[in-house]
Amino acid sequence: MSALRLAVFDMDGTLLDSLPDLAECCREILAQCGLPLLSDTQVRGMIGNGVQALVERALHASVEQKAKESGTAPAILFSTEEAVSRFMAAYTPRATRLSRLFPGTEEALRRLRAQGWLLAVCTNKPEKAARRILADFELTSVFAAVGGGDSFAARKPDARHLLGTIAQAGGSAASSVMVGDMPPDYLAAEGADCPFVFAGWGYGAPELASRAKASAPCMQDIPPLLEQLMPA
Repeated sequence: MSALRLAVFDMDGTLLDSLPDLAECCREILAQCGLPLLSDTQVRGMIGNGVQALVERALHASVEQKAKESGTAPAILFSTEEAVSRFMAAYTPRATRLSRLFPGTEEALRRLRAQGWLLAVCTNKPEKAARRILADFELTSVFAAVGGGDSFAARKPDARHLLGTIAQAGGSAASSVMVGDMPPDYLAAEGADCPFVFAGWGYGAPELASRAKASAPCMQDIPPLLEQLMPA
């Protein structure tokens, strides 16, 4: 096996419990529209396909809720593009105000590095926001590459997003593993012909574990699991 083994991690729901800040920013946009606010639980199921998808899903769910309450569907005060812009203006400076790394994340990443793994992030979150988060947690130097949702011409579930991140990190698909918690992570890994490891601690449905090469209940289990999947 090549010494340049690469572990690629999704961010939201894999490295980072970002739900609290994402949900707060969704509620801020909904409040600006005069729409019903959504709970963290409601927002949790909307995460995984990037900011635009999150904002669109939140607006749609809130409009539906308002329509059920009043009998008529309310008008949204601004376009999707404007809503996304407002969301990012609110989210970027506060992305780690409430969000935290999942337990054991930093230790697991540093253990992987010590075992000779290259590390990368492949997230549908905009690259600027992803890099800001890694800097806030002092993890920038740990990763060889950060592939954001706007870093390439395509994003997950398109395999080109993962392949671009792998190339940027100096790895190869044959020696890479994708760790994530949502269908876009699995589909990108499948398209890139990389093993997919399901992050059982994240936001994804447990059923996704049946489609993964392996699954882990917590981040601490990732280093030994990856060593079994792809020995040095």
